[in-house]
Amino acid sequence: MFSVSSASTSSPTAATEGSIGSRSGSRRNGQVRTETGRGLGLVKAAAAVLTAGLVAAGTLVGASAATAAPADETGQHQGGATAVLDGLKTYDSALLRTKGENGEPATQELPAGLFELDVDGGGQLKTYCIDIHNPTQDRAKYLETPWAQTSLGANENAGKIRWILQHSYPQVDDLSALAGEAGTGPLTAKTAAAGTQVAIWRFSDKADVEAKDAHAEKLADWLEKNAESLSEPKASVALEPAAVSGKAGERVGPVTVRTDAGQVSVTPPADAAAGGVTVTDKDGKPVTQAADGAGLYFDIPEGAADGSAALTVQATTSVPVGRVFAGLTKSQTMILAGSSQSTVTATATATWAEEGAVPALTAQKNCAKGGVDITASNKGDEPFTFELAGAEHTIAAGETRTVTIPVAEDQAYDFTITGPGGFSKNFKGVLDCETAGTPTPGDGVGTQSGSEPVPAQTGTSSTGAEGDLAATGGSSATPVIAGVAIALVVLGGGAVFFLRRKKPQSNGE
Repeated sequence: MFSVSSASTSSPTAATEGSIGSRSGSRRNGQVRTETGRGLGLVKAAAAVLTAGLVAAGTLVGASAATAAPADETGQHQGGATAVLDGLKTYDSALLRTKGENGEPATQELPAGLFELDVDGGGQLKTYCIDIHNPTQDRAKYLETPWAQTSLGANENAGKIRWILQHSYPQVDDLSALAGEAGTGPLTAKTAAAGTQVAIWRFSDKADVEAKDAHAEKLADWLEKNAESLSEPKASVALEPAAVSGKAGERVGPVTVRTDAGQVSVTPPADAAAGGVTVTDKDGKPVTQAADGAGLYFDIPEGAADGSAALTVQATTSVPVGRVFAGLTKSQTMILAGSSQSTVTATATATWAEEGAVPALTAQKNCAKGGVDITASNKGDEPFTFELAGAEHTIAAGETRTVTIPVAEDQAYDFTITGPGGFSKNFKGVLDCETAGTPTPGDGVGTQSGSEPVPAQTGTSSTGAEGDLAATGGSSATPVIAGVAIALVVLGGGAVFFLRRKKPQSNGE
C-alpha cells in the first residue's frame, strides 16, 4: 500500500562562502506545522492550516512498488542553486508608509539593500527582497525556484523587476556612470542598493515606499519610470521530469537537461547501489557531459531486481540574474542580483519493477490552485489507485495524472509518500505565493544583517531598537503561534493514526 503522511519542516543547514562577480557599465511522519513571521490573522490562519492538514492526510494505494528512492532533502526542488542566508550586508534606510491602528497614516523606517547567501558546494549570491512584509529567518535555507511557484507568477510587473536588476547596482558597479545616467547625484554602494531595493518593492509588493537618502530616491524613481518588461531567465540547471519509471531491460527516460550553463557533468548511479544501471543517450551511448536540451536515459540491465537509482547533473556557473530564491522554511523571498561562480545541481530518479504498477512521483508548488501538485505516472502493466482529499484516483498503465494537495498560504508542508518494498518519496517546503500587501500595525517588517539584527520599526508601536522581534522574524503573536503548534501536533498524531488504521493487514507493516 502507498500512503501519504505529513510532517513539519527540518532546520536549515550551513554552507560555504564565495565571492561575487559583477560587470561594469552594462546592463517525517508527524504534524503539519504553520510558520509565519506575521501576526495578522493568526487565529484565521490556524483554522486554515488545520483544514489543510486534514485535507492533505490521505492514502495512496498501488499494485506494486520498487525499493526506496534516494533521499531528497529539498523535496520537489527542480534543480539549481541551494544556499543559506548570511544576512543583509549592503544597505541604507527606506521609509514605508502604512496606516496606523486608527487608520491614520503612519511611516516606518526599515533597512533596504542587498543580502548575501552562501551557496551549497561553493559560491555566493547577492539578492534583493521581493516580500517586504515577511521577515527573514536566521541562516534560512533557500532554493532556486521558478517564478510561477512564487508571488512573481501572478505579478504583471515581474519582468520590470528583472530589468531593474540588470540596469542597477551591483550589475552596474560603476556608480559614477549609474548616477550620471539616472541623474541622481553622488551614489555610494549603500545608497545605490537602497534605491534599487525601493524600486523593486514598488513592483513586487506595490509598496508605498521611498528611500530616505535623496540621491537613492532619485535612483528609485528613475528605475521605476524606465523599467521595461523582460522574460524570466533560464534555470541555472534543472531536469525534466525529475522522476521516471519503466521495466528492467529498457532505457528509461528521457530526462531532459535544462540549463543556462554551457555544459553540465553527469554523475551516474553507483554500480554497487544501482545494479549496473548506466546513464546513456537515446542510442544507448554512455553520457558523462550534457548540454541544454539533451535527453538522458537510465539503461536498466535485463533481469535487474526491482529497484531505483538516481543521476545527478552539476555545473559551476554564474546563476542568471532574476532567478528567484524561496525559503525552504518560511522566510522572505529573494530575487538574484549577482552571482559568483557557484555550484548548481539537479537530480532525477528512476524506478523499475518486473511486473505490476511502476510509479514515478514528482511535485511542485501550484500557486494558481493554492497547493502542491503531486504528479504520478505509471509505466507498469497494471493500474494503481490512490485516495487523496476524499477522492479515489486510478492511474492506468501508461497514464500520467496530477493531483493537487491543498495547502494554506504560508503553510510549511512535508509530505512523504511510502509503499511496500521500501518505496519512499518526500516533498517539503513552504507555500509562499503571495505578498502580504499593506501590513496591519504590529506586523513585522524586518531583515537581518549577519549575526546581528538590523533595527526595524513595526507599525506605530516598535522602537526599532536592536533586538526588535520584527528584525528577527518574531512578534508579539509568538504565544498564539505556540498554541497553534500544539493544536497541530494533536492533528498530526490523529492523521498518522488514521492512515495506519486504513492500511490493510497484509502489507507487512
